[in-house]
Amino acid sequence: GRGKRKFMRKFVLPENANTDAISAVCQDGVLTVTVRKLPPHEPKKPKTIEVKIA
Repeated sequence: GRGKRKFMRKFVLPENANTDAISAVCQDGVLTVTVRKLPPHEPKKPKTIEVKIA
């Protein structure tokens, strides 16, 4: 018969990975891990702040 073994592998995810929406399924001996991307950030527009000199 088949014995049970523990297998562990770590991956570094990119910064735009949505870690709240990770799913995994093992079917027919194939593990499929799905990681969705976060929506792209809007580029921040330069902000002007008035500095008053007293």
